[in-house]
Amino acid sequence: MRNRILFILLLTGSIWNGTAQEVYSKAYGNPDHPALIFLHGGPGYNSASFEFSTAEELSQSGFYVITYDRSGEGRSSERKAQFTFEEAFQDLLDLYKKYDIEKAVLLGHSFGGMVSTLFSERYPDKVNANILIGAPINLQDSFKHIITSSEQIYKKRDDAANLNYIKMLKAMDTTSLEYSTYSFAHAMQNGFYSTENPSEASKEIYKSMSEHPEARTLASKMTYQAPQGFWNNESYTTLNLKANLENSNENGVKTYGIYGKEDGLYAPEQIQDLKGLIGEDRVVYLDHASHSVFIDQQEQFISLFKRWLLFK
Repeated sequence: MRNRILFILLLTGSIWNGTAQEVYSKAYGNPDHPALIFLHGGPGYNSASFEFSTAEELSQSGFYVITYDRSGEGRSSERKAQFTFEEAFQDLLDLYKKYDIEKAVLLGHSFGGMVSTLFSERYPDKVNANILIGAPINLQDSFKHIITSSEQIYKKRDDAANLNYIKMLKAMDTTSLEYSTYSFAHAMQNGFYSTENPSEASKEIYKSMSEHPEARTLASKMTYQAPQGFWNNESYTTLNLKANLENSNENGVKTYGIYGKEDGLYAPEQIQDLKGLIGEDRVVYLDHASHSVFIDQQEQFISLFKRWLLFK
């Protein structure tokens, strides 16, 4: 990633009033080009890692790229939020109005993919395509995979303390917020979000981000009200989006998937199930990539957008 991109970001940033309070957003590229909206992960995270790594590069490939932080999250954390999917939909509808967009391609990263899928089902006339980027279809399946994988790691190194934690985790209520929180903690502890053999290009991007104060700060910034709120209001950790994807497809919204083979949140079987659901040719499983696949394999990531959306 070239350092010039970090400075270009300053040219297009904006704060706008979605309702009575401010929501953060940025736009990149030519408004006459096909619109892409990036939905960040979490709940409780932000779009900074995509902004500082990929948004400008993607816009230079012929797209109008918009990023934002949901109400009550990231750089919109000062906005009073209810943490519901209805509110998340309204954030998107406000973006459409703000940037004068009739239809857009949604880029749903991680939890953002759950939001983009539900929005696509509700508002198919506003979505050209829904692209899932390391996004869960059924989080309960991911938790089981994380626990099983973590247990195998702890057994190999004879880690009695962590094996005891896994035993306690297995006995917990799988619908509880604590169960999901501890599962994600083990995923983080065991490096499930990163690739063991990063490409030279991705190393450069991560290095550039680590040296930029704003990028470094935002990349580690989490707001904790959002996970609690979405769990209380939507039970998001128990959702299975298979039927929602099927409904979107019936309503004419094409769904695509981009996943990393080293993303420890998903078993290969989950990716295969997704292929069976939305089509073998619409899911790409990339080598040497993990959860932030748009950084780990940026060139391939962008080429997929051009193949799927520009050259048909």
